[in-house]
Amino acid sequence: MPKVAEELSALDVKRLAHPGGKRNVLCSVGGVPGLYMQLTPNGGRSWVLRIKVGTLRRDIGLGGFPGVTLSQARDKAREARDKIERGVDPVEERRAAKAALVAAQRRGLTFADAVDKALTAKLDAFKNAKHRQQWENTLATYATPDLGKMLVQDITTQDVLRVLHPLWMDKTETASRLRGRIEAVLSWATVAGHRTGDNPARWAGNLKELLPPPSKVANEGNHPALALEDAPRWFAALQAREGFGARALELAALTATRSQEVRGALWDEIDLKAALWIIPGARMKMGKEHRVPLSARAVAMLEALPRLKDNPLVFPAARGGQLSDMTLSATMKRMHEAEIAEGGAGFIDRTSKRPAVPHGLRSTFRDWVGEKTAYPGDMAEVALAHKISNAVEASYRRGDMIEKRRRMMGDWASFLLGCESRASVVAMATKR
Repeated sequence: MPKVAEELSALDVKRLAHPGGKRNVLCSVGGVPGLYMQLTPNGGRSWVLRIKVGTLRRDIGLGGFPGVTLSQARDKAREARDKIERGVDPVEERRAAKAALVAAQRRGLTFADAVDKALTAKLDAFKNAKHRQQWENTLATYATPDLGKMLVQDITTQDVLRVLHPLWMDKTETASRLRGRIEAVLSWATVAGHRTGDNPARWAGNLKELLPPPSKVANEGNHPALALEDAPRWFAALQAREGFGARALELAALTATRSQEVRGALWDEIDLKAALWIIPGARMKMGKEHRVPLSARAVAMLEALPRLKDNPLVFPAARGGQLSDMTLSATMKRMHEAEIAEGGAGFIDRTSKRPAVPHGLRSTFRDWVGEKTAYPGDMAEVALAHKISNAVEASYRRGDMIEKRRRMMGDWASFLLGCESRASVVAMATKR
């Protein structure tokens, strides 16, 4: 009958000492067959379970002392012996777990990093630098705010839907392109070994079952616009709301700029003393610098905004980074619902009867210019950063035209504030 080791107490274990010499020494502590404390010549102490696994004798490390107490070492030893009885080799199990962890860490690539790597890999597929810039801008504007910090291996169909839903009905063409670009990035990540499984942005047999076909949705450009007669009431309701989302929407309305231009606005782009906002070409749809004269109301609103330390964004999101496009859309949606709840008709497009959306504010501005002022249509097109003829663009890029546009944007702000300016009335009289 094999000799049963004496069961040492915690105090006995603490008193164990290396007898001298250059080799490690194993001292049986009892309580569990094969459990030893290993003593090293330099004073190190650790737990070892010596046991036969199959045809092999294993010395299985259970951790160092006193980090692992005597009681914990005995529990670990019993657990290891139970596994061996069930046919599991704890050493091989540990190696497999470590290998899986290393593999998972190698796959641990964020979506934002995957975008950069995928675009670099696809350099030859782009027609030119502008084509690549369009890809970058679309993903940075709509996908990265929600998916950027997520690991590509964790992105699901529901995550992709969260990005596409706010755009699908009102910016269908953009949303469709965005879906394809997200799919391309995740496809690259799969081939490069950073994720496994189906592509959550795939259309056929996936998103096709959850979203209406783009061909059956209103074309991009038909964004529900705020009716002119509702604009002052809507703007007053907006000013009563708090938060960066409401203020970003206010700046978008006052400047007739696009959502992505406002959400990505940096303090370095804005000169409050000169009442001028210069948006670099890299952030513009047309790829050209856009100079935006700021009305007195826009300047006052910006001056009242808090500036967050070490954050260059004018309208930062709560978790850092840009606000999502959905933030502005949700603000307008809540305003529409609140208006209806108070017994009003809501804020709807007078033609489609759909609730107005942020991009539709640009159409409202264009309608105001055409219906209530005598400002030239080309001047409005420049304010909207639309593509126009080179000759017209050249004339409106002169400094004196900036001042003419400044007056126009000031009159637009006055209209939104419910005090239509004398300049607009005079202009209309002249037009007649």
